[in-house]
Amino acid sequence: MNEWLTGVAAGPAVLVTVAAVEGSGPREPGAKMLVGAAQLYGTIGGGHLEHKAIALARQMLAQGVGEEGAQRRYERYALGPSLGQCCGGVVYLAFERADAAQADVLRARPRVTTWRLIALDRAPDAILLDETLAPLGTGVGSGTGVRPLLGEPGPDPSADRSAGDAQRAALVFDPALGTHVATEPDGRRWLIDRIEPPHAHLVLFGAGHVGAAIVRALAELPCTVTWVDEREDMFPADVPSNVTIEATDTPECVVATAPPGAAYLVMTHSHALDQRLTEAILGRAHVGWFGLIGSKTKRAQFEHRLRARGVNDDTIATMVCPIGIPGIQSKLPAVIAASVAAQLLAVWEEQERQEQSLETGAPPIRLVASRRN
Repeated sequence: MNEWLTGVAAGPAVLVTVAAVEGSGPREPGAKMLVGAAQLYGTIGGGHLEHKAIALARQMLAQGVGEEGAQRRYERYALGPSLGQCCGGVVYLAFERADAAQADVLRARPRVTTWRLIALDRAPDAILLDETLAPLGTGVGSGTGVRPLLGEPGPDPSADRSAGDAQRAALVFDPALGTHVATEPDGRRWLIDRIEPPHAHLVLFGAGHVGAAIVRALAELPCTVTWVDEREDMFPADVPSNVTIEATDTPECVVATAPPGAAYLVMTHSHALDQRLTEAILGRAHVGWFGLIGSKTKRAQFEHRLRARGVNDDTIATMVCPIGIPGIQSKLPAVIAASVAAQLLAVWEEQERQEQSLETGAPPIRLVASRRN
């Protein structure tokens, strides 16, 4: 999740991003930690690496905005030889003064991908791109030292440059790599940072004890949840930030309007409603996963009714019932929630691997970056 965005408003801070990893590291490229004078938001994996990163970030804060080196740093950390961590790989960290205007833009785009291009060398240039890799005309950087660059995807603009355009160079990056470091022909390095919302979405039917426990279990996981029930008074007053409540007398309608590839979990107070929801879910296209709470006996009953209504066996086989990790027998709501959360994470990670495999082979993107030395 992008909890670091909420901390930018708390005061001056340094954003630490895992820019690249060679070998084994505690976190993946794109992981972030926001370091204030006394606050921390997020993590880059803990241990000695995080301790060193916090110390350097606070040193940057102490130097002040105008001091040389206080705006950006790019550091290499060998985990084994230098830090004594058993991961043994090499982690590259990008340090930058957090920018409130940039954070405002990112917070306003919670459901779509945004790319941050941050110059790691020379002037503290930055650009934001939308999900189509087009520059965002946001005015980011007004009075902040973060200035958008003019850029556009397209052919290599370095060919046939005029003398007046000699200070312009092509920055090339491959969006299929996600967060990484790209280098211009003259050696200037850029952090290419993909900020994306959680792709995983769960439509959860039922606000009973197990449903509430599942919402709590998913609160800090990389997903969003639509929580549906007919009984509005069953929902708690406060829900996690990744949860949207849908109190409706026609919960079946939510099935039709859910995003393609969403996961569905049915655990209402009524077997008859469970049956209607099951038929609606199995009758729509692009279902990422469908789980129904219940025993093997309940599954057998539902299978019999579904076949009587003309649902074929291949479609019925996609219904997961009972739910949860095999071998966990406890009926405690919190235990069921932990088991189902683990099951969903396995499903979502496999779906993400498949999506990433489809992204490979995309052409590199070229941007013309105006030089500011």
